[in-house]
Amino acid sequence: MRAETGPPALPGVLSPDDVVATARSITAQQEESGAIPWFAPTAGVPGHVDAWNHVEAAMALSVAGFGDEARRAYEWLRGVQRPDGSWPAKWVLGEVTEPGGESNHAAYVAVGVWHELLMTGDEEFALRMWPAVRRAIDFTLGLQTRRGEVIWIRDERGRPSDHALLTGCSSIYQSLRCAVALAEHLGEPQPEWELAADQLGHVVGAHPEAFADKSRWSMDWYYPVLGGPVRGAAAARRFADRWDAFVVPGLGCRCVSDQPWVTAAESCELVMALDAAGDRDRALELFTTIQHLRHEDGSYWTGWQFENRRHFPGDRSTYTAAAVILAADALADASPGARLFKEIAGRPLGPCAASDPIACGCALVTVGRV
Repeated sequence: MRAETGPPALPGVLSPDDVVATARSITAQQEESGAIPWFAPTAGVPGHVDAWNHVEAAMALSVAGFGDEARRAYEWLRGVQRPDGSWPAKWVLGEVTEPGGESNHAAYVAVGVWHELLMTGDEEFALRMWPAVRRAIDFTLGLQTRRGEVIWIRDERGRPSDHALLTGCSSIYQSLRCAVALAEHLGEPQPEWELAADQLGHVVGAHPEAFADKSRWSMDWYYPVLGGPVRGAAAARRFADRWDAFVVPGLGCRCVSDQPWVTAAESCELVMALDAAGDRDRALELFTTIQHLRHEDGSYWTGWQFENRRHFPGDRSTYTAAAVILAADALADASPGARLFKEIAGRPLGPCAASDPIACGCALVTVGRV
């Protein structure tokens, strides 16, 4: 049964009707199959579909009251999952264009299913999606190293890449927490998933050497907070360290530190990270700022190149609209899923101790100090 909460609203910033219009900009681009591409074909150029952004869009549709469209999205995802639990990295117009399976893409289905269960209380949906979640998490943890980080991708021949990504692993941490909660809710507890989450969260928070250097990307800056492994004083220090590198006053958050380009999706994810860390004032200020990228039809331009003063890359993407809706919901604390970036099943997200301190070397350091 779907919760009757209505779309979120932030007085003076977005009304419920504004949120509905933004959701309609997503459904207008949803493919007949249920897949949600980054953007519908524009000037002959189609946008691609990937499982992570597809799930994010489905979550936003559920928040805005578009339950049927959200369920079409989840049913499509369930139907195209591969036997190993993964999804292709990209489809274009229904055709696989990048067959490799990304770990964070696979894991994120757990966040979507847990969110939909919170939103609707639909046990049958959760049971129907459970096998897909279980396969996806098994695929993801098949790429976890002994130290604890999760390798980014497995190629079409089954070979893992040689590095892990901080943003991806931060997202996987939240996914694992949702998967653990879902498993417990359905009476099929998976304690090994919880141990894997503990180790991963510890590595994200304490072992930057485990990850490829993507520090020019703002996501690597805020995602450890958004995903949950970094909170409290450590989160405050993290925001302070690179705030001026990424946040442009009056415009929003940059995608990368060395380019004059602010993006609405990254800005809204930073909004949710700030809110999750207890910095609601700056979160609301940034969310208000990014409304300059709103189009009259309710969609949002992906970004703004502020030196050339033009929208860049020129599309109004579904994942951007989804991030706006989810950020509005988090700030308004409006829906049953609004606290997803703060707590899972009543347990606050946050730092955790390593489940295997020997594997990451921390036990050896502690012994050496005695």
